[in-house]
Amino acid sequence: MRSRSRGALTALAVLLALVGVFAALPPTAVAAEAGRARPSSARAVVADMQPGWNLGNTFDATGADETSWGNPRVTRELLSNVREQGFRSVRIPVTWGQHQGGAPEWTIDAAYLERVREVVGWALDEGLYVLLNVHHDSWQWVKDLPTRHDAVIERFTRTWEQIADAFRDAPRELLFESINEPTFEGSSGDAQNAVLMDELNTVFHGLVRESGGANATRLLVLPTLHSSPEQARLDELAATFAALDDPHLVATVHFYGYWPFSVNIAGTTRFDATTRQDLTDTFDRVHDTFVAAGVPVIVGEYGLLGFDRSTSAIEQGEKLKFFEFLGTYARQRQLTTMLWDNGQHFDRTAFTWRDPSLFRQIRSSWHVASSTASTDQVFVPRDGEPPDTTITLDRNGNRLTGVRAGHDRLAPGRDYTVAGDRLTLRAATLRRLTEDREYGVNAELTLRFSRGVPWSVYVITYDTAVLQDATGTTQSLVVPAAFNGDRLATMEAVYDDGTFAGPQNWTSFKEYGAAFVPDTANGTITLPAAFFAEVRDGSTVTLTFHFWSGEKVTYTLERTGTTVTGTAV
Repeated sequence: MRSRSRGALTALAVLLALVGVFAALPPTAVAAEAGRARPSSARAVVADMQPGWNLGNTFDATGADETSWGNPRVTRELLSNVREQGFRSVRIPVTWGQHQGGAPEWTIDAAYLERVREVVGWALDEGLYVLLNVHHDSWQWVKDLPTRHDAVIERFTRTWEQIADAFRDAPRELLFESINEPTFEGSSGDAQNAVLMDELNTVFHGLVRESGGANATRLLVLPTLHSSPEQARLDELAATFAALDDPHLVATVHFYGYWPFSVNIAGTTRFDATTRQDLTDTFDRVHDTFVAAGVPVIVGEYGLLGFDRSTSAIEQGEKLKFFEFLGTYARQRQLTTMLWDNGQHFDRTAFTWRDPSLFRQIRSSWHVASSTASTDQVFVPRDGEPPDTTITLDRNGNRLTGVRAGHDRLAPGRDYTVAGDRLTLRAATLRRLTEDREYGVNAELTLRFSRGVPWSVYVITYDTAVLQDATGTTQSLVVPAAFNGDRLATMEAVYDDGTFAGPQNWTSFKEYGAAFVPDTANGTITLPAAFFAEVRDGSTVTLTFHFWSGEKVTYTLERTGTTVTGTAV
């Protein structure tokens, strides 16, 4: 690979003049954890990094600074609390482009680089491994590699030369990742993409190694195209690894689950067999391609794509089952996982989890397989007598030890029965638990098992939801809705001729939170502009709202120009 250019040395001199000679990074956890030896091989290091957490929407923000996407300025206290949650590594995504001067030097702003160094130093000093990368530059300018090859390679080289120089003497607990979710525009297809991806990773590898110091053997993390776990992309990266023949390399992919489940579209509301198989197939491919060949793997980001809008896009119990199985199966396949957190999950000033039950499930999966069930909701009609209700347990090798309603222990045989993996709640028990007949959750049952976290089952009183007529525009139609204790799962939209209406018209079931937005607390269902943008003018659309109780409610829409009229059926 090319040596550092005269321009690079000039840029470094300017940087030193601005900020002075860089002081050594703070003492690392190697000193802080005296007597605890750190592993040395790539495989052992990556195993020691499990579990990991992403400092998302911070230094990767494309605005003026780390707060431009709504997160607070990073403090050492935050990183200390991340470690106290049980995380052993932190991925620090960094977008550099808006903090660089122009060609040909592409000098990184000295204050910005020093700020990144400060936060990296804090994390290391707190005993965390750190994974540092080039992040949204991937879609800002690296994507132009097929059409502006030399200019992009020059900028990519200059960017990484400066990062490598700045962290040349950082301890080996700091890892570099070449680029996040690389993508190319204007290429001729897969064959050219593979060549360009190999070139990008190879250039990165060579210039970091040539920078010397600890970089000569630092662990370098190389992604697939798009950070995809598809077999073709894995094979392309494996070929790069074989050519580089470097024992200090790590592979990385990202995983956000089976897409219809991950965003709640096409009626995929449950963590079903297809969603589960997608996960096992993915992790099996990654394991068989890399881990089985002695190459460690970091799943650098994982989560659910529906979280981009709201963590309620996927029903709570189905969400918990997904994360439990992901963590357990990743552990079985020896994959190190790093939770994507853009500020939605861990409150960065209060240092608490916004959804404690979700984190309990995630944390448990790092060590044991917890038991789950077919549902976390039991619906009891407000009028009439409830029937016996059966749910199926997924024991994961564990034993049911008891069922509680609040502080009260339910009696087996009288309040519930267990036959194999089928737990049946007696009608009399459900009647007692819902005696107040108030809409919504009347009781929370806690199913305790011999290992792992308990599983909650919410006993909910409901009536069929009632929607009201409404008038709005193609910018927004707000439908008043009395949910009556029920919970909306999904929505279908079809024209009079039976064809599918609205966006993603390959399916009648629309995307939760994008094509329709329920607000249970305020009693509304909003159909936004994104839905009407793909509804024909002069058409009639029949909506079918599917609720978790099993109830269905029908509603019709008439669009005339920009005016929309909704009618309850």
